[in-house]
Amino acid sequence: MALSKRERLEKTIAGEEVDRVPVALWRHWPGDDQRATDLAEATIAFQRRWDFDFVKVTPASSFCLTDYGVQDRWVGSLEGTREYVRRAVERSLDWTELRVLDPSKGALARQLDVLRTLKEAFGTDVPFIQTVFSPLAQAKNIAGKGMLIEHMRTAPDRLKTGLNTITESTLRFLDAMRRSGIAGVFYAIQHASHVVMSETEYQEFGRPYDLRILDALSEDWWFNMVHLHGSAPMFDLVTDYPVQAINWHDRETGFSLADGKLQFAGAVSGGIGRWDPMHNGTPVEVRTQARQAIEQTNGRRFILSTGCVIMTTTPTSNIRAAREVVERLP
Repeated sequence: MALSKRERLEKTIAGEEVDRVPVALWRHWPGDDQRATDLAEATIAFQRRWDFDFVKVTPASSFCLTDYGVQDRWVGSLEGTREYVRRAVERSLDWTELRVLDPSKGALARQLDVLRTLKEAFGTDVPFIQTVFSPLAQAKNIAGKGMLIEHMRTAPDRLKTGLNTITESTLRFLDAMRRSGIAGVFYAIQHASHVVMSETEYQEFGRPYDLRILDALSEDWWFNMVHLHGSAPMFDLVTDYPVQAINWHDRETGFSLADGKLQFAGAVSGGIGRWDPMHNGTPVEVRTQARQAIEQTNGRRFILSTGCVIMTTTPTSNIRAAREVVERLP
């Protein structure tokens, strides 16, 4: 008998035998991510076409920042990400002037509208998880990557004041989501990477704020996933985070799924390169990587996915190959 999506994911997280490996892909929705109805409709249509085991809700990264005063635009990125054209922090003192956001207003309220629509569409049949960016990732988009690192090293106390404000805003957004129907959060970390900063710096400016947020997750949220972005992840710094799954660029980093399973007790997510072969390759190559990943993990504590978003121009045939391969395994 086939398991429900929730049953399949819960057994996967626990390391139990499942009827098949769970699979999910996700992407940005440029343009549509500026309106609640359009983002919800695009997300629902994508899921109804592909029937993934869960839905990762992917708003623009600015959804949690617009009300600080940042502005962005889409300029054709294949990832569907937007370019920031106005920052809210231009000098270190600006960190101390950020205010805690009200999730019942502005862009955060629009995202809650998206979740309400998804709850109506999916009910309890399809688990869906909301993207939440780490405070340090939000700070990078508020100030710009270079400015953030500069202030981290020249005005650390002012930056920490800003990080505390961002953390409080995020906690209020989490609280507002408690009746939204989500199965959990997709917690996006962008700075736990050796090419961005040192482990000592992340221990000071990243991890404490991560844990304040993750420790506040609802007890009802049974499926929370950390995403480690970048080519040199500080995997060992997050293995004790209170989440059920970790997703990273395993095909691009040299840190394998098997390596991840040795350090993390929950499920690992990845296995297919989002550029090669998912975007640039063929269905045969997609199926080959997927089967290699399943063999590497013995199909236990493993969710087949890419290490990050697929491109907006990813071929339909390659998405189909990733989705169908788990159904055709012996």
